[in-house]
Amino acid sequence: MSDIPPDISHDQYAVRLKKLQDMRAAGSDPFRANAVQTHFSGEALKAYVDGADYSVPVKVAGRLVVIRDMGKSQFVKILDQQGQIQLYVKKDLVGDDAYAAFKKLDLGDIIGAEGALFKSKSGEVTVRVDKYVLVSKALRPLPEKWHGLTDAEQVYRQRYLDLIVNEESRKRLMLRSRIVASIRQTLATRKFIEVETPVLEGVAGGAAARPFVTHHNALGVDFYLRIALELRLKRLLVGGYDRVFEIGRIFRNEGVSRKHNPEFTMLEVYQAYSDFRGMMELLKGIFTDICRDVIGATEIKHAGSGQLINFAGEWREVRYFDLIDEAVGFKLSALRTAADYKAKATEAAQKLGLEIHPAWETHEIVNEIFGKKIEPTLIQPTFVTHLPKELSPLAKLNAEDPALIDVFECIIGGMEVAPAYSEQNDPFVQREMFEKQVGEEQQKMDTDFLLALEHGMPPAGGMGVGIDRLCILLTGAESIRDVILFPSLRPSDAKG
Repeated sequence: MSDIPPDISHDQYAVRLKKLQDMRAAGSDPFRANAVQTHFSGEALKAYVDGADYSVPVKVAGRLVVIRDMGKSQFVKILDQQGQIQLYVKKDLVGDDAYAAFKKLDLGDIIGAEGALFKSKSGEVTVRVDKYVLVSKALRPLPEKWHGLTDAEQVYRQRYLDLIVNEESRKRLMLRSRIVASIRQTLATRKFIEVETPVLEGVAGGAAARPFVTHHNALGVDFYLRIALELRLKRLLVGGYDRVFEIGRIFRNEGVSRKHNPEFTMLEVYQAYSDFRGMMELLKGIFTDICRDVIGATEIKHAGSGQLINFAGEWREVRYFDLIDEAVGFKLSALRTAADYKAKATEAAQKLGLEIHPAWETHEIVNEIFGKKIEPTLIQPTFVTHLPKELSPLAKLNAEDPALIDVFECIIGGMEVAPAYSEQNDPFVQREMFEKQVGEEQQKMDTDFLLALEHGMPPAGGMGVGIDRLCILLTGAESIRDVILFPSLRPSDAKG
């Protein structure tokens, strides 16, 4: 079976197929190789000169999405990358045969048209068509205008239909592309170099996540789809790339939720001779440029809480354990070296209504409090700093308290958008942290990365920005599926 839904419009399909056969019998090609396009719809609308009807020639192309038959003329609208534009097709202008053929076109057909711009009686900038050509015949009808795609699953399985009929989806996903372009521009102006690193890895490193496994037939070995970009990019710091970034796909064989997809897009950026505070300034700069160049505002409405998130104001900075102490109502942080620390943390979490697994380590219990009771409440931009060292083996230990690490998690809209570190560059400390992380499973340790560190890595700040989560935040989407063009779905014929 395939993901193509069963056809429920046999009659329309048969009618359109008959039209196609008639066109071919008459010597017409309903699937052209090309069509000249001088303007997108938005560009054509901007090109109109007020008071100078028919003075600006344009050639446009797109999908028929509106047809209004006036008898000897038709007002139609076509959809292209930039939106819709109205066309005026008149029998006297295009000729009897061409007009008769035009009247046989269906919604969904793709046409090219050339003519001059004018403003209709209703004040809408319109193309008066002198010539047109059918470039691609649509054999299946578009979703019904008023009800559209009513099956949420179909929206994701047939995203191409969603993009045609749902203007909100189209704008949101176009906005995503502009957000990514803005990030690239910001980093380029700050002298960062964009690179590409392998998707297939011999060791799944750089994060704590379950990888996807694939087999390389020619080499006869298993590889992992990467779970992070970090360790490859840090090798480049060793190699003399002082400012480097990658926007790449990450794969984690874990759960699916409103904020999680098995494959997602991550920006990872590393700056030599900087630290986690340098990453704070870089992240603010990224948001400043997106607000100015893409969003056009420094405030957005948070979809979940209704609050206005202000990116131009002061970004809060607060220590992790200060938030924990506030949430539990006592100085839990003062007990971090006490024998009953785990018991007190468990008791505090249970009083907050959290279910704690007996096998969890203390830092996991405390982080459950943070993740479930604190993070969702942080709506305004917040840098949560100085987390327990167990939460990241790749970060620099804090000089004043080696049980903590010099990091931040940037929380906005109740979710983590960007973690950042002062990167660990001591090969001995890094090896020790890796060994504690992997335990007896030494094959999971990236020994080549440790070898690279022994050649000397400059001090650096590093940051990851979840592009999908960033887009959820900035577009007001309800789910990560709404900001990914083709999210991961169970095959339609899968069982269970």
